[in-house]
Amino acid sequence: MKKVLTLLAGLAALAVVGGYLGALHPLGDSLAVFRLQGAGALALLSALALLAGAAGSGRLGMTLALVVGMPVVLSYWIHGPEVTGGLRIYQKNMLFKNGDLAGLAQDIAAAAPDAVTLQEVSEDNRALLDVLKPHLPHQLHCAFAAVGSVAIATSLPPITGRERCAEGLAAMQVEGPQGPMWLVSVHLYWPWPHGQADQVRQLVPVLEGLDGPVVMAGDFNMARWSATVSALAQAARVQPVGAVYDTYTGFAPWLILPIDHVLSPDGGQTELRGAFGSDHFGLLAEVGL
Repeated sequence: MKKVLTLLAGLAALAVVGGYLGALHPLGDSLAVFRLQGAGALALLSALALLAGAAGSGRLGMTLALVVGMPVVLSYWIHGPEVTGGLRIYQKNMLFKNGDLAGLAQDIAAAAPDAVTLQEVSEDNRALLDVLKPHLPHQLHCAFAAVGSVAIATSLPPITGRERCAEGLAAMQVEGPQGPMWLVSVHLYWPWPHGQADQVRQLVPVLEGLDGPVVMAGDFNMARWSATVSALAQAARVQPVGAVYDTYTGFAPWLILPIDHVLSPDGGQTELRGAFGSDHFGLLAEVGL
C-alpha cells in the first residue's frame, strides 16, 4: 500500500508541476486549469502515504501541495483596489441555446454597465443585442464558431473605422472617460488537445497592434494563472481584474471552473452575476484605466 500511495502521489505531483509548463507545451495549460483540484488530490494522497509510512515522499508531497495550492486559494479572496473614473464592464458567455434572454437583459439593465462583452451569440441570442440597443447602442458583432459569435455593446461613442474582427475576437475603439481606448471581447477554443494554442498565436499580434489602453473580457476557457492568459494580457498590456471566480458550470456542480475573466490596464474589482440560462455565470467589473 505504501508503494501504491507513493506512486499515486508522484503522479499527482507530476500533473501539478506540469501545469506550470504551458509556455513549453499547451498540455501544461490544460493541466493548469485544474491546479486547485490537483493540489488537493496531491495533499490527500501525500497524507495517506505519510500515514502508510512513506515519510519522505509524504512530507515532500504535502509541501508541494501547499506551495502550489495556497496562491490559487488566495486569488479567490484577494480583491483588487477600488477604482474611480474607470469603466463598468459586464462579461457574459450566453450559451448558444440560452433559455432566459429576458432574465439576462434585466440583469444587464440593473447592472447599468458602460459596455457588455458577449460570447456564443447565436442567431437566437442576437435578439439580446436588439433589446440592449436603447442603452448600449454602439455594437460590434464578429462571427466565430458554430456555437456563436463574439460581440460588444456599449454606450461609449465609437471611433469611426476603428473596429477589428479576428478568430474569436471583437475589438472596438471608443471614446473613453480618459480618451480613446479599445474594448475587446474574446472567446477561446478549448485548450489542448483542441485548438486554443494556435488561436492564441493568431490573436497575440492583433492585440499588440491595438494602440492605446485596452479593456478585454471574455470566456478564455483557461485559468488566469496560465501561460495562455498571460500571453494575451502581455500583448494587450492589461492585468486581471479583481478576485478569481468560478464561472463555468458545464461539467458538474462540484467542478465549476474559473475560465471567464476581465482584464484592464490598472486592475479593479469584480463581482459574480447569475447564470440566466447559460452554463457560465456572468462577471461585472469596475475597471481602472
